[in-house]
Amino acid sequence: MDHNPSEKSSHACRNLDSRRRKAEKIIRILEQERSLLGAKILDIGAGAGVIAAQLAERGGAMGKVDAVDLEDQRIVHEGFTFTRVEGTTLPFPEESFDVVVSNHVIEHVGDRSAQLDHLREIHRVLRGDGLAYLAVPNRWALVEPHYGLAFLSWLPRRIADSYLRVTRNRTPYDCHPPGPLRLRRLLRTAGLQSTSAAGSAIQAMGEVEKGGFAAHFAALFPSRLLDLIWAVLPTFILLLRRA
Repeated sequence: MDHNPSEKSSHACRNLDSRRRKAEKIIRILEQERSLLGAKILDIGAGAGVIAAQLAERGGAMGKVDAVDLEDQRIVHEGFTFTRVEGTTLPFPEESFDVVVSNHVIEHVGDRSAQLDHLREIHRVLRGDGLAYLAVPNRWALVEPHYGLAFLSWLPRRIADSYLRVTRNRTPYDCHPPGPLRLRRLLRTAGLQSTSAAGSAIQAMGEVEKGGFAAHFAALFPSRLLDLIWAVLPTFILLLRRA
């Protein structure tokens, strides 16, 4: 099949080892706040299905995991219920879940309005005492993570498209990472309060990737410092609750 440079990219990671490590990090961060045993959990953006499967394993027999995505790109199918969705609307009643995971999804749902809809849906399906995990790249990071290009997300959309066409033979630039100010406004408007989990994330990286770069990096910075400077980090990792 001929390559179409204008075809929309799939950014789902299908590397099983990478997904397993990511799932373990997410679980460790969440369990610093609450147990997942017996929890009803929603994974938005199922991708390969690895994260949903490991969340289900952690939830145990009394727990339940639902996962949604625009397309079925699963490698792992067991342990959770998968539903295809269109747009940002979630096919679940209000206050259905104890835990919601949105891992690098919001930058793919569309513009500011779609991102607000995504957060409002998280608020709607999250129980009153529930907890949500949100990870998203910082627009002002030096290197855009999806394409590995310096300053790509800084640029106006038309210039970003041209930059991507010249360097990657692909267009358009299909990601919308927010900056910290926009993300704060979106969360506030959606009725969600947030706390940084950057310190916990670095600690979890060190524990999961023992002996690797992450472990050495984790030892360099106090967790509290990373939480204080979350707005300048290349990736935002936040825990959300209903305001």
